[in-house]
Amino acid sequence: MFEQKCQGAVDVISGGDRFTGENVTELATLLEQRLERGQPQVVLDLQGVAVIDSAGLELLLDMQEKYQRMGGTLKLANPGSLCREVLKCTGVGARFEIYPDTRQAVRSFVA
Repeated sequence: MFEQKCQGAVDVISGGDRFTGENVTELATLLEQRLERGQPQVVLDLQGVAVIDSAGLELLLDMQEKYQRMGGTLKLANPGSLCREVLKCTGVGARFEIYPDTRQAVRSFVA
């Protein structure tokens, strides 16, 4: 369901229409693999993500903390209006750099 591609030294993970308890394990595995490779520079493309539940929000926060401990970061890109509202209302969005598209998010790592 989720796809990963490299853009230079940055990994971009996309796919999926929801970050919920049903599929959070698959996303967690991909994000953990980036850490195991020593690649804590990741953009999570939220395009098409219609639902984020508490399990998805918790995963984002946990992974951001792990990435930051390794000197990296997890950035978010392309949030739709509902996704953006959930991130804002829960306060989770304040813990992330959020970009309107993946290109800008990837470029922000070198800027």
